[in-house]
Amino acid sequence: MDDKASVGKISVSSDSVSTLNSEDFVLVSRLGDDTPSTNNGSDDEKTGLKVISEEGVRLKIVGNGSEQQLQKELEDVLMDPSVAELAGGGGDMAAGDRGYPTTAAPPTPQSPAPPSSAPPSAPPKLEMVLPVQSSQESQLNEQSYRVESSEASPPPDEDSVVFSKLTYLGCASVNAPRSEVEALRMMSILRSQCQLPLDVTLSVPVVSEGTVRLLDPQTSTEIANYPIHKILFCVRGHDGTAESDCFAFTESHHNTEIFRIHVFRCEIQEAVSRILISFATAFRRSANKPPLAAQAPPLTPDSDVFTFTVSLEIKEDDGKGTFSAVSKDKDRQSFKLRPGMDKKIVIYVQQTSNKELAIERCFGLLLSPGKNVKNSDMHLLDLESMGKSSDGKSYIITGSWNPNTPQFQAVNEETPKDKFMYMTTAVDLVITEVEEPVRFLLETRVRVCSPSERLFWPFSKRSYTETYYLKLKQVSRSTFKVDRYLADPSIQSDTESDLGCHNVPSPPEDEEEEDNDEPLLSGSGDVSKECAEKILETWGDLLSKWHLNLSVRPKQLPALVRSGVPEALRGEVWQLLAGCHNNDHQVEEYRTLITKESPQDSAITRDINRTFPAHDYFKDTGGDGQDSLYKICKAYSVYDQEIGYCQGQSFLAAVLLLHMPEEQAFSVLVKIMFDYGLRDLFKQNFEDLHCKFFQLERLMQEYIPDLYAHFLNVGLEAHMYASQWFLTLFTAKFPLYMVFHIIDLLLCEGISVIFNVALALLKTSKDDLLQTDFEGALKFFRVPVPKRYRSEENAKKLMELACSIKISQKKLKKHEKEYHTMREQQEQQEAPIERYERENRRLQEANMRLEQENDDLAHELVSSKIALRKDLDNSEEKADALNKELLITKQKLVDSEDEKRRLEEESAQLKEMCRRELDKSESEIKKNGSIIGEYKQICSQLSERLEKQQTANRGELEKIRLKVQGCEKCSGLFSKEGRLKVAPVSKPGVDEDPDQEKEDLQNQLREMELELAQTKLQLVEAECKIQDLEHHLGLALNEVQAAKKTWFNRTLTSIKTVTGAQGKETT
Repeated sequence: MDDKASVGKISVSSDSVSTLNSEDFVLVSRLGDDTPSTNNGSDDEKTGLKVISEEGVRLKIVGNGSEQQLQKELEDVLMDPSVAELAGGGGDMAAGDRGYPTTAAPPTPQSPAPPSSAPPSAPPKLEMVLPVQSSQESQLNEQSYRVESSEASPPPDEDSVVFSKLTYLGCASVNAPRSEVEALRMMSILRSQCQLPLDVTLSVPVVSEGTVRLLDPQTSTEIANYPIHKILFCVRGHDGTAESDCFAFTESHHNTEIFRIHVFRCEIQEAVSRILISFATAFRRSANKPPLAAQAPPLTPDSDVFTFTVSLEIKEDDGKGTFSAVSKDKDRQSFKLRPGMDKKIVIYVQQTSNKELAIERCFGLLLSPGKNVKNSDMHLLDLESMGKSSDGKSYIITGSWNPNTPQFQAVNEETPKDKFMYMTTAVDLVITEVEEPVRFLLETRVRVCSPSERLFWPFSKRSYTETYYLKLKQVSRSTFKVDRYLADPSIQSDTESDLGCHNVPSPPEDEEEEDNDEPLLSGSGDVSKECAEKILETWGDLLSKWHLNLSVRPKQLPALVRSGVPEALRGEVWQLLAGCHNNDHQVEEYRTLITKESPQDSAITRDINRTFPAHDYFKDTGGDGQDSLYKICKAYSVYDQEIGYCQGQSFLAAVLLLHMPEEQAFSVLVKIMFDYGLRDLFKQNFEDLHCKFFQLERLMQEYIPDLYAHFLNVGLEAHMYASQWFLTLFTAKFPLYMVFHIIDLLLCEGISVIFNVALALLKTSKDDLLQTDFEGALKFFRVPVPKRYRSEENAKKLMELACSIKISQKKLKKHEKEYHTMREQQEQQEAPIERYERENRRLQEANMRLEQENDDLAHELVSSKIALRKDLDNSEEKADALNKELLITKQKLVDSEDEKRRLEEESAQLKEMCRRELDKSESEIKKNGSIIGEYKQICSQLSERLEKQQTANRGELEKIRLKVQGCEKCSGLFSKEGRLKVAPVSKPGVDEDPDQEKEDLQNQLREMELELAQTKLQLVEAECKIQDLEHHLGLALNEVQAAKKTWFNRTLTSIKTVTGAQGKETT
């Protein structure tokens, strides 16, 4: 069986996409509907699409096309194109491609059977019932949606282990196929949300070339198959959890980057381990053999030539703590760098031919400005990491580059416009099988832009890839030696390179071919922030004027918007166009909304991983991009409870997130939904959406009559290809450059711009569409049309054509009136019984809805009463406790007042006592002061008297000394200092008169000495009195100090301090 239908085909007659309140779309299977309908194809059944809700109420979606076509289109519109793929035909869809966790397991292929109404006794299920159709419609649907009813051929004979009593729970898309955490999470979701499990038998091969097969346990026919080499990971549920009886495996879908997980449940829990052992056996036996898709091409006669592809990627610091890949010029051969920014060099080395060589490590990453540089001119970079990629195909080396160092000055200065320079990068590798190191050399062109010119936000990695041919000479059985480096394997050069491998530059990275059946992943395409300085100046002047009066748009604004808003200014311009320049209240409301629970949380979580998977910002599970996107979708589902979250909103929210913070993005999303009328398309069973389809067909009839006639001939109606255009505003399938330009026009001119773009798409694709049939046209709209506008030039031409188409609002109003008139006529042409039945069904729906609302309100009322009773009891208990606390507090207050009065009385008594003691102390201090003063006065008088006496004595002594010195006789008896000299022995016969005079003098001297002794005695007595008085003074001072330090004085001091502070406050 073809791998594209790996989970089997499902008849559109029995499976369909349904919605409940337009908030969730799931794929379900019908049960108990094998009986033909008793309604023989009434007009109501021809034009309506019935939905049976969980209560069994039939809702009707009126369309202008057949039911299968509308159903198929809704499925294609409301599911990610990268996951929901058509298999087999226009109506056969692979259930596993839906990627919804609630998707039922792939049923056995079956023939389309006429549907019938669900029996009243059947349990309520959410499903979509296709009405009985007219013969003409049946023939058309058989032609367009024929389902193969023949049973699949039994599996070929191969060694395998067969396990029965298994239940298939469904499948979903995953971003991390080898993550056990992600696998267990999806296993839990699918097990809890699966509504229609399918009993299957599992066949696990024991050979590496085998295929895992799902078989019908009744007929042993094959339902789906998965080659072993496409199965990437197998895991079982943890013991002790609800998933302990489950296991799952992930597989690569269609050899692309889309991965799916398939979940099974075992009736016998012990069998889970045996199944995993069988998978492990197959994996081990396939580990030594490369898968068929990955086997190297047959070796050429020159089998000693090894081919390598080496890719270079430069990353710059984006100012947010992360490094983003730098952009390249339109020719994609010249890297554009910013000066002064830290950079990283990332090298990817992959061997593409001959026997695989094992890269052991990298021992050097070198860089140098210029071309044809010498070894000595190369500068070694710091290695950050090295090792194999997650898929094991490439060896990745990352090094840090600081351009501010002097040796890199040449590539850190602004390059003149329209010029570039060369940069050489070399990586030295140690290869296990090669004796000497191998160097790969890359010479790339770079251009250093000025900070003002450098306006770029990389939306995808841009690398420079070159191919190398290495000729090795075998030295021994397992080792080689480098023989020579070849520029081309067909050239046998005898010279070797000085630096390393010569290379042949690979051609520029061309876009994928349009004939590829894989649809374009959402979020694809690069949008450069570069813009001509003149255009930026024009926009700058316009924004300056606009900010002066935000209520009035400038006159030249529409003309500038038609040319496209510069990418660097889109965030600001979009908010101004939407009128969100003053939205502080909505920002606060958003922060409140994200804290609330959303009833559609599971649907939002399921869709986040499928939104813009090709974009770096949104591709990581649990990353910042997905987290912000989840918050916005959740907040809107709580904000707009009538519509809630609708699949397709996440794409529009993602586009806004790429240009502004999440709070502002939420505000602009609300404006687009409400003020621009996008939410009206989801209301009233998509009635307004069908009106848009009618208007588009009328415009086609006017502008493109030949294509309109062709679509009529093949039975292709607008809702089959244009639903996604209106519901997602072209954001889900088309490249980002085109999407951003459409949002420019939408915010400036309104939602009618969608008609302009749709007509432009149809005009540019008219020649191709005229050559297609029904199925070919559908495929053309799904795959080639979006891919055609990956080229910026094609997208610009398309938007110019769209802007040149003039569609008046008067004309659209006219077509809208025609549609409503036609709808009224259709209703009037209905038979009375049918009309009454339809009205009865509508009333029943309303009644059931009202009853459900009544039940919900009653439940809420009871819950509210219980909650209020509980709150009241709690409040009464709190009131009693508070009353008790109040009484206690009052008693404490009374006690505190009594204590206050008592303390006031004591304070007054203490103040009086202190005052008396203060007066007494002051009087004592005065008395002591007077005694001290008198004592000091007496001391000073005695000192003065003593000094006078000493002065007088010294004067008299000086007079006596002068007289003695003046006397000839006396001078001989006394020395100059006044001391008495020893008298010489008198000789006999000397005259006795001198002796008498000498005796007189001695008497006078003794009198004077006596008087001097008395004076000295008086001086000593005076000094003693002074010392006594000083002693008394010291005692008095000590008593004063002791009196000051008493408890009384301390209390007095504190009272004075408090009284002084209160006096200051009063003042």
